[in-house]
Amino acid sequence: MRPLVQAGHSAGRAAGATALAHANIAFIKYWGNRDDDARLPANPSLSMALEALHTVTTVLFDDRLAQDEVTIDGRPASPAARARVSRQLDLVRRCAGWFAAARVVSRNNFPSGVGLASSASAFAALTLAACAAAGLQLDESQLSALARRASGSACRSVPGGFVEWEMGQDEASSFAHSLAPPDHWQLYDVIVLVSSSPKPVSSADGHRLAAGSPLQVARLSAVPGLLAACRQAVLNRDLAALGAIIEQDALLMHAVMLTSQPPLIYWSPATLEVLQAVREWRARGVPTYFTMDAGPNVHLICEAAGAAEVAALAARLPGVLSVLVSAPGGPAHLVEE
Repeated sequence: MRPLVQAGHSAGRAAGATALAHANIAFIKYWGNRDDDARLPANPSLSMALEALHTVTTVLFDDRLAQDEVTIDGRPASPAARARVSRQLDLVRRCAGWFAAARVVSRNNFPSGVGLASSASAFAALTLAACAAAGLQLDESQLSALARRASGSACRSVPGGFVEWEMGQDEASSFAHSLAPPDHWQLYDVIVLVSSSPKPVSSADGHRLAAGSPLQVARLSAVPGLLAACRQAVLNRDLAALGAIIEQDALLMHAVMLTSQPPLIYWSPATLEVLQAVREWRARGVPTYFTMDAGPNVHLICEAAGAAEVAALAARLPGVLSVLVSAPGGPAHLVEE
C-alpha cells in the first residue's frame, strides 16, 4: 500500500501540515471497549464516510513553543480537550523522536459534540496532519490504528467510502479498511438535527458504561451475524436489506445505553417523532431507514434518487432544527492551506 505520509522530516525549528477528514456514520455500531486506554473495541463495526461533514486541522510543530496550543472552531480548546489532543500528539512525537510542542488549529463544518462523529473526523485529521508534520512514513492501516488511540471511530475516518473496522488481536491489528469506494453506491445520509447542544455524556465516557448493561452480552453475540449481513447488503447495493439491519443494530446499541448504570438517555421527543415518521413514510412507499449514533440526532439512509424527498419530509417534522444531506465521502488526505 502506498504510504499516505512520506518520510523525510528535515531538521529545523518548525514543520507543519494540514489534513482533512470526513465524519462517518456507523451502520454496525461500535459501543464498548475491550481496552479503554488503547480503545480496542468490544466488536467490529462498519460505516460510511460522509462527504458533506469534515474537519480541517493544521498542526505546526515548533521548537520555540513552550507547550501545545489548541484552537477549535476559532476558540481556545478547553483544558480537557487540549489534554486529549496533547496525548495524541505525544504518540506521534514518540514515534518520530521529535518532542517539539505544537500549534493546532482545527475547524469543523458541522456541529460538534452532538452525536455526528465530530471526534472521528477531528482525530483522523489531527493524526494525519501531525504525522505528516513530524515526517512519519505510515500507510493507511497504520494511520487508522494510530487515530483509534484518540477516538475509536476516528480509525474509520482515515479510509474512504464504505469502511470496516477489524477488532484485531492487539493495537497494531485493530484498524479500519475500505470495503468499497465512495462511488460503489450512491447511498445518501439525510441527517436530521433535533439538537445542537453538546451531549451531557460524551461517547468516550459512554463506552465505559457499556459493560454494565445486562444487554451488552446479547448485543455482542448478535454483531457477527449483523455485520456479515450488512457487509453483503453494501456489496450488493441492497437498500431494503441494509435498512432492516441498521435499524435493528441502532436500537440494540441504544437499548444497551438505556440499561447501563447510570442509564444513558440520548433521545428527545423530537427523536421519537423522526423514528415514527420514518416508518409511516415507508408504509407510503418512501424507501428510507434510520440509524443513530450516541446522541439525539437521527440519520436517514436512502438512495440518491430519494434524498431530496426524504430531506423535505424531515424538515417539516416538529422539533427539527435543520437537515444536512451527504453522499459517501473519500479518505482523509493532506491539503494545501
